[in-house]
Amino acid sequence: MKSLRIGSGAGYSGDRIEPAIELAQQGDLDYLVFECLAERTIALAQQARLADPHSGYDPLLGARMRGVLPFVGATASGRRLRIISNMGAANPLAAVAEVQRIAAELGLPGLKVIAVLGDDVLENLRARPEWVLDNGQTLGSLGQRLISANAYLGAQGIVEALRADADVVITGRVADPSLFLAPQIFEFGWAEDDWLRLGRGTLVGHLLECAGQVSGGYFADPGVKNVAGLARLGFPLAEVDAQGAALITKVKGSGGQVSSATCTEQLIYEVHDPAAYLTPDVCADFSAVGFVEEAPDRVRLQGAAGSPRPERLKVSVGYLDGWIGEGQISYGGPGAVARARLARDIVLERLALTGVQMQEVRAELIGIDALHGVELGQRAPAEPWEVRLRVAARCTDKAEAVRVGNEVETLYTNGPAGGGGASKSLRQVVAVASLLLPREAVRVTLHQEVRA
Repeated sequence: MKSLRIGSGAGYSGDRIEPAIELAQQGDLDYLVFECLAERTIALAQQARLADPHSGYDPLLGARMRGVLPFVGATASGRRLRIISNMGAANPLAAVAEVQRIAAELGLPGLKVIAVLGDDVLENLRARPEWVLDNGQTLGSLGQRLISANAYLGAQGIVEALRADADVVITGRVADPSLFLAPQIFEFGWAEDDWLRLGRGTLVGHLLECAGQVSGGYFADPGVKNVAGLARLGFPLAEVDAQGAALITKVKGSGGQVSSATCTEQLIYEVHDPAAYLTPDVCADFSAVGFVEEAPDRVRLQGAAGSPRPERLKVSVGYLDGWIGEGQISYGGPGAVARARLARDIVLERLALTGVQMQEVRAELIGIDALHGVELGQRAPAEPWEVRLRVAARCTDKAEAVRVGNEVETLYTNGPAGGGGASKSLRQVVAVASLLLPREAVRVTLHQEVRA
């Protein structure tokens, strides 16, 4: 029975590159998938494209492609390595042009690179100002602050690109597991209503989509869950057959571990209802999923199923929502906590006295109450000898946000003794909300840029 080998080359935009190269070089793969888009990531990419029409794709696209393109094509074992990625983000067309440029630079001019388009539905939504987002706001109320709207596409556009013989498929917003489901549909000829196999293939995608998380990253807890070799963590790969039966493993000798425990933790990641994990391709049922450790770093999956897909697609809407001004300063030595608390009181009082216009403000002592709040923070058995004050506020007006960091900086000479290492920053807020769009309102197309 034919077996397909699919590797995970990235779990987010800024992920490591070396494990992906290791997979391309040593994984004997049919497909290497880079999953690099979060909801906020694509909104920021849309903002970047507005500033520069040649921008808007993943900033590590070039580095990743230089690392793995030399391995694309026929492998020594007779497999054919192909690349699938949503690194096109807000500008798949520019990303395709960049991949082709890099391919020519590497002496690979014949590489076929295809973009999957159709996720950008911003203009559709501009015509529907009365539609309501999940936060209660209407699209019309956002006005010019509305900067992006991207529908979560499914596997079908990628499947069509593979049928067109693409070596590299670049997409924008595609549901994370769909990136991994597409090659399974293509290679095994699964029907679009084969819910059982689509559910099984979606489980594979869900386990692989966060890369190193399923091979021991974000799992390790010294003394509780020990994981060796995290500095050279190996990213996972799946071996899948035509029935959707699959096994998760990694390159032999790489760091990390693949176990039933790592797979279980990834299984429940971002799953609201295990019996109804909604994707554009299938309503996957993970409620009976189990894992069997066949050997070290080899875990068999079982129990996934599926039912008909949703009739509507999720749309991630990005909009500008003010500015965050922030300032930080450290205190050390005996009495550091008391001095930091005094500094916090001073800044909050100053922000009120000077009339800084804020929608939200947060003032916390990192190492004391930043994560768990004041009540739990006061239960620490011993007082630390170093603590850092952070004050951040969200403001509608940029100039008001600037004043927050400035006020913290003045603690150098106007606050308690021993403050040092002050820093301040300013950033625009790109907020994200969602709505559902009828499937028929989204039109998926392919684009290949032909070069002489």
